[in-house]
Amino acid sequence: MKLAYWMYAGPAHIGTLRIASSFKNVHAIMHAPLGDDYFNVMRSMLERKRDFTPVTASVVDRHVLARGSQEKVINNINRKDKEEQPDLIILTPTCTSSILQEDLQNFVNRASFETKADVLLADVNHYRVNEMQAADRTLEQIVQFYINKAKKNGQLDTRKTDEPSVNIIGSFNLAFHNQHDIAELKRLLSELKIKVNLIIPEGTSVYNLKDLPKAWFNLVPYREIGVLTAEYLKKTFDMPFVDITPMGIVETARCIRKMQYILNQQNISVNFENYIDIQTRFISQSAWFSRSIDCQNLTGKRAVVFGDSTHAVAITKILTKEMGIHVIWAGTYCKYDKSWVEKELLGLCDEIIITDDHNLIGDLIAKVEPAVIFGTQMERHVGKRLNIPCGVISAPVHIQNFPLSYRPFLGYEGANQIADLIYNSFTLGMEDHLLEIFGGHDTKEAIGGSLSTEFDLKWTIEAQTELSKIPGFVRGKIQRNTEKFAQQKNIQLIDLETIYAAKEALNS
Repeated sequence: MKLAYWMYAGPAHIGTLRIASSFKNVHAIMHAPLGDDYFNVMRSMLERKRDFTPVTASVVDRHVLARGSQEKVINNINRKDKEEQPDLIILTPTCTSSILQEDLQNFVNRASFETKADVLLADVNHYRVNEMQAADRTLEQIVQFYINKAKKNGQLDTRKTDEPSVNIIGSFNLAFHNQHDIAELKRLLSELKIKVNLIIPEGTSVYNLKDLPKAWFNLVPYREIGVLTAEYLKKTFDMPFVDITPMGIVETARCIRKMQYILNQQNISVNFENYIDIQTRFISQSAWFSRSIDCQNLTGKRAVVFGDSTHAVAITKILTKEMGIHVIWAGTYCKYDKSWVEKELLGLCDEIIITDDHNLIGDLIAKVEPAVIFGTQMERHVGKRLNIPCGVISAPVHIQNFPLSYRPFLGYEGANQIADLIYNSFTLGMEDHLLEIFGGHDTKEAIGGSLSTEFDLKWTIEAQTELSKIPGFVRGKIQRNTEKFAQQKNIQLIDLETIYAAKEALNS
């Protein structure tokens, strides 16, 4: 456990709440201090949904600390069962409840005798897993519970649908451009004449989970959440699954070919090559754009990429394979997924970074001074401080990542959106220079770009004036080089002589 003012992935109970609140008519209860109920505000604000967040906090207060929870958790479960009439109530422990060493499973067992709803205790270790690992495990736990329940009641029908069908596993709350991604996947599958059997968990009733085995295969678009469920269905019902993220022209084609292979293995003669060819050459604009003179100007430009496993790997592949951009380093904060990320990124970048330390990432960006950053909201803030443009490509999410307009990242339309994001992220680096030439907002003030706090560097008025004469698109780099030189020489007041000395040292 550590105290931090920024985390790429939240604590485990947030992952459980994301899955529980994604299902239809499921209520979650967390046993935690009052401050831990920020999830309700986060979901209501970011998802822009009109319903109330189905999460209740069973508050750990001074009385609980003194005497234990006693009947408090059980009473909250029973109260919500009567008020909300959910199909499932899932109780999630937190670090606080773990410290108190309370037997939450006993609370669940006792409450189950009186509730009409099913009651489950989230099976996650809150000291060992983070938000995404907990979400992945919670989804698997719920699916497994209702399939076993249907099997016990003789309601499990494993006969396949008459026509090829698929389950999409990975539509959930507070995910990056998720709603648009799922809409694009549904469109793509419709054009391939593959019916969608179920989309889980978003908007699905837990009573429909018994129909999962009817699909011909499963599609898991995101590495972070859904793989455990797909592996369970594979083990239990021998259901094949596709875990290739269809992001970018190349990977979308590879995903479609994997679906084609699975259907061919089940004696369905399909050939999607013509569809891939038409989409790539005539429908999607990104393949044509990547060969245009505009995009060729980006060839050899230097970039860094950082995010969750899915998006960091996919964006790196697009940059290197489709747009000819040099990725200095790429990485992820999903440390538990290190081996997969390293395997996928092998040969695509100079260095692979696996860390959840945002300060280290900031220092690495400042050190290599890329032309552009592709990362999370944290890297966007780093880019602002260093005057380096940044395209946001991954969670943690922000209100900006829930656009009202249609902006998927998956499929062929997603490839168009990503191509726009990449190109505009680079070209915006010229914006200040153009504004200086043609007029616009005041861009003369030099903004500090160093992330180092070891030296309290100050600039004289004459040095600031000289720096403001430099075109905006290179000013940040010159400022950083000058400050780096000043730190090396232990100079705390930068004047004109320091600027010229730094230039001489750089050219020597």
